[in-house]
Amino acid sequence: MNINGEIKAGMIAIILKCLWILLQIIIGYNLFFPVFLFVLYIVTKKSGSPAKANIEYDYAIILTAYEQTDTIPAAVASILQLNYSNYIIYVVADKCDVSGLRFEDKRVVVLRPPETLAGNTRSHFYAIHNFERDHELLIIIDSDNLVDPECLNELNRYFYKGYAAVQGLRKAKNLDTMYACLDAARDMYYHFYDGEVLFAVGSSATLAGSGMAFKTSLYRECLEHRDITGAGFDKVLQYEIVSRGYRIAFTEHAQVYDEKTTGADQLVKQRARWINTWFRYFKFGFSLIAGGVFKMDWNRFLFGVILLRPPLFIFLILSVMFTVANIWISITAMIVWLSGFACFIVGFAIALLHAKPDKVIYRSLWGIPKFIFFQVLSLLKIRKANKISVATRHSYTRSVNDINSKE
Repeated sequence: MNINGEIKAGMIAIILKCLWILLQIIIGYNLFFPVFLFVLYIVTKKSGSPAKANIEYDYAIILTAYEQTDTIPAAVASILQLNYSNYIIYVVADKCDVSGLRFEDKRVVVLRPPETLAGNTRSHFYAIHNFERDHELLIIIDSDNLVDPECLNELNRYFYKGYAAVQGLRKAKNLDTMYACLDAARDMYYHFYDGEVLFAVGSSATLAGSGMAFKTSLYRECLEHRDITGAGFDKVLQYEIVSRGYRIAFTEHAQVYDEKTTGADQLVKQRARWINTWFRYFKFGFSLIAGGVFKMDWNRFLFGVILLRPPLFIFLILSVMFTVANIWISITAMIVWLSGFACFIVGFAIALLHAKPDKVIYRSLWGIPKFIFFQVLSLLKIRKANKISVATRHSYTRSVNDINSKE
């Protein structure tokens, strides 16, 4: 080989090595990042919630259902137990038989769209366009959710302080199977780091799909001009809010109880839709990071970094692959990867300890490999994710009093 050929081969080798290192950094930082955020959280955390609001804002409580109405009565009953008076519940029963939905309370309005909407935001705007009065705020609730009696009072603390968007805490309504427990453990991890910690360090909480409230004007400004199909409207909404310079507040005291997945088939279908939304919308992260740099906006920048992060099981699997590969490539790199796993386990443990979960969740952790396996199956179905089902079907019914009595 001549000198030019040797130089060219050397350059290619250097480029490939740099790409290999860069790829490892892109994936590997996710193992260390939670603990980094936690340290920042400890340093910057302010104690206590904002002062109690001395006003009852007018809420539209939008409760959406698709095809299934079984859980609606329990959801509505929990809302009617709110220690609050200034609200109207709008039940949007899309493609549902509403003959069995009868509510004596005049604050409950049942809406049955004449045509199938098959979309969250379509249902939300169907409710908005049928408001009985101009509500200043709206909160989005799923038909399988139960609402804590103090939910709106706790949200009001943040609206009174000037925030235009607030995400509450979604807690598990059921822990009856291993899958439900692991789903709940995953939520505890994300609610802590992507909710409480992110907000505390000066960025925004990610939206969770329900248990989230907004100024009605902001919600309309962000989404009324967009027709979002499939899952993931919350991903678009949070991008629209943060890109406008708003921060999404988080409060663990505004609680809704959410039904967790109970079986493998349900898990695969649900996760297929969720993974599909990440691949569709992670690109928003680049825009927010760029905006954060040019505008010197920490909120935009950090939130953009979070949006680029792959789903938990994807970066864990990739991390295992890189660790194994480095057994033959670089022992030093392998040690760094093992350190990353140790760091991630510590971060996950911190999130669980903070949430103070039921002991049954700790006992379910042995099933994590099986849980990840079914999410890999979900990954294989993402191309048809939105055709599998528009919404997760639920059958678990329980009242707020049942949950509170157990706690």
